[in-house]
Amino acid sequence: MNPRILLIIILIPILFLLNLLLGSVHIPAADVLQVLLHPDGSSTSYIITASRLPAAITATLAGASLATAGLLLQTTFHNPLAGPSILGITSGANLGVAIVMLALGGTVTAGMHTWSGHLAIAAAALAGSLLVMALLLLFSSLLKNSLLLLITGIMTGYITSSAITLLNLLASAESIQGFVLWGMGSFNSVSLQQLPLFVILCLLGLGLALLLIKPLNAIQLGESYAINLGINTQVTRQLLLLATGVLTAVVTAYCGPVTFLGLATPHVAALLLGTSNHRTLLPATLLTGSALALLCNLLCNLPTTTVLPLNAVTPLLGAPVILYIIMRRKS
Repeated sequence: MNPRILLIIILIPILFLLNLLLGSVHIPAADVLQVLLHPDGSSTSYIITASRLPAAITATLAGASLATAGLLLQTTFHNPLAGPSILGITSGANLGVAIVMLALGGTVTAGMHTWSGHLAIAAAALAGSLLVMALLLLFSSLLKNSLLLLITGIMTGYITSSAITLLNLLASAESIQGFVLWGMGSFNSVSLQQLPLFVILCLLGLGLALLLIKPLNAIQLGESYAINLGINTQVTRQLLLLATGVLTAVVTAYCGPVTFLGLATPHVAALLLGTSNHRTLLPATLLTGSALALLCNLLCNLPTTTVLPLNAVTPLLGAPVILYIIMRRKS
């Protein structure tokens, strides 16, 4: 095993443990261990089991999901600056949440059922993401060129952004504030009850991505090369879009539009390994994404009086990587 991958594997549990030990409320390490072994009804137990533990698990899977989605897109479109938001899937989630929060007051009613609060927001984000993903899958069957599909995704993002701007003009100040706060992103928004479904959906998307390692290596060398190897590039592209859509939609629905992790992490993994072979690069990207997301969550919840927004921290780690890649390519 590559020693750098081994280092990341060792780093993940360390960061995970630090996420449980550190936070805005000081809890001694012995008390944290006691709660993990024997949870009770105390306030300390509630902070660990209902807040820090779900947030750490969420960060681990969300980071892996966004990083994997970014690598899939960068390989498919041969574009090092492609990220989960480039196809408009994140914008679809934003529009779904904007409709619920800005136009419907945070409550959705369908027949005899009514959803409100975080449940309504997550459902709206997931529905918006899946709608855009369905449109992209439809366009993928009609458009044979990956560049045209990329342009279609970008245009879809512009359309949804325009709709969100119009909704902002008609909404109340309170609704706009709530929407802005959601847009800052957070790994703390997944409760212990919501966690099982989040874990299952992320693992399904990651499993599908891992099954596409062989076609990814072929597509990386060009569609003509992949066709010569007997790979159905159109079906592969649709499966890649499906995996990317599921991973991006789930994370955005539960955590908000998290920036930079999907864009920068594949480059970090590639720099660490020095290879473009997806047999090692994809697992390394997945693990690196988990480590970086845990680090971001740790920085957001350092022992201070204020919990930092996630999207205020991720650019601090992601932007230097992208600038380095740009300058390296220029050189």
